[in-house]
Amino acid sequence: MGLFLCLEGTNKSLKRLIVDGGFQSVISKIFKGVFCAILAAVLLVGLGIVVPRPLWHDASAAKAERYWQILMLSNPIHTDIAIPVDGDLLTRFAFLRTAGLDLDNPNLRYLVFGWGGRSFYIETPTWADLKPGPVLKSFGLDRSVIHAELAGDIPLDAPVVTVININPEGLERLKQFILGSFEQADNGPVPLLGSNYGPNDAFFEARGYFNALMGCNTWTAAALRQAGLTSGLWTSLPFMLRWSLRLHNEDERFAASHALP
Repeated sequence: MGLFLCLEGTNKSLKRLIVDGGFQSVISKIFKGVFCAILAAVLLVGLGIVVPRPLWHDASAAKAERYWQILMLSNPIHTDIAIPVDGDLLTRFAFLRTAGLDLDNPNLRYLVFGWGGRSFYIETPTWADLKPGPVLKSFGLDRSVIHAELAGDIPLDAPVVTVININPEGLERLKQFILGSFEQADNGPVPLLGSNYGPNDAFFEARGYFNALMGCNTWTAAALRQAGLTSGLWTSLPFMLRWSLRLHNEDERFAASHALP
């Protein structure tokens, strides 16, 4: 009898909730909350792309007589920077040999650099290797690494490739930025031996900490700003960075018409 009365009371409360519009109110609040969250995310992405960084740049600077081509390589979540090899580049990054990279390979055309979280980067060489642990860690703070890779010829018209023209001063600043991203020990940058994906890549300890909001693509954006480009204020995903670069820089920055040095 007590149980029956309890159930009867519950049914009455349920009926009252339905009659009074309680369910509709709860559902309405849920939809409003979801809508506001989506709207906030869209606004954040839009502002991240549209607001330039830096806000002002020297438009009166003289145009360079010669540009050097670098490449931005992207997949759905990550971007890298590829720099064509020459004597200066190989000399300044000679320490890559300490990780077993063959800088004397006759087919070498580019050195490719990317920055990211240690757990996710090292433990996820392919999408098939994706695991919950590294993903969850990327939403907190993770130690960072630099991924260095040797590459041969890269098709400039590939969808994943953005060809960017920079002047010699920008190239120098870019090299300095990348070099400055390596963690230094007494003997120079510190390789993470045994963590590589294959014979043509290596990981090194890097400066700074990684998280999902300030991650690999914001590092790429910072590197490109050092090279003289303007990016969006916050570009946490590759498409945001690509769109912002196109929006805030002259078209000639992306013309693939200059011969490689």
